[in-house]
Amino acid sequence: MGLGLGAVVGLILALAGAGGGILAVPLLVFGLHLTIMQAAPVGLIAVGAASGLGAALGLREGIVRYRAAALIGITGMLLAPVGVQLARLIPNQPLMVAFSVVLGWVAWRNGTSAPLEAREAKIPCVVNPSMGRILWTAPCAWALAGTGVVSGLLSGLLGVGGGFVIVPSLSRHTDLPVRSIFATSLAVIALVSIGGVAAAAWQGAIAWRIALPFTFGAMAALLAGRQLASRLAGARLQQGFAVTSGAVAMLLLARGLGWIVI
Repeated sequence: MGLGLGAVVGLILALAGAGGGILAVPLLVFGLHLTIMQAAPVGLIAVGAASGLGAALGLREGIVRYRAAALIGITGMLLAPVGVQLARLIPNQPLMVAFSVVLGWVAWRNGTSAPLEAREAKIPCVVNPSMGRILWTAPCAWALAGTGVVSGLLSGLLGVGGGFVIVPSLSRHTDLPVRSIFATSLAVIALVSIGGVAAAAWQGAIAWRIALPFTFGAMAALLAGRQLASRLAGARLQQGFAVTSGAVAMLLLARGLGWIVI
């Protein structure tokens, strides 16, 4: 069963470059009856490994902005252990409610925001057309580092890759094309996941018998899903993800409040 649940995560990552992590933990909670603290590192391993595979393929195609990914990712890696420690201090029920709130926000944002192609007129990180590289400025560096702080804390605390933060941030703060945003997001998720997984492994909090098949399913589905990504409309994917996330958020909230026991 873990193999199939992991495949769902990998497919979402392949199609949207984000969102797999935010649904990985609920899948483990409801599908395998894990607590949030148990599910978080398992989800993070699968999301990190699948994202690393996707990022490697993106690097081969030359669409990963590795300098931007390194800044966001290294910042996130430093903050992820802080999130892991917080997760150990917070009881399961409040943590589940917090996760449902974050997931609900993601659902609302995906359901109401414009497609990624719609950009603001003034952005801090602009690609120099002659060099093909981002022009680094202080506002650009601060914007990307701030993205790393948020994604790192959330990855350690809730076991999410942070793609739902990274993709909108790259869209807002850069003029990168959508495919480059998705590929760069996968590279960041892979880096940020290292910090959270390392901290969880150090504390002996990883159920490897669940993590390994779950991770394999995610990686296999990511490879298969890349073939479908170019054929599906971005707006429909965004709306479908919003509806799914909203439904899962309500289930998590109900369970966190003790209204249901599934």
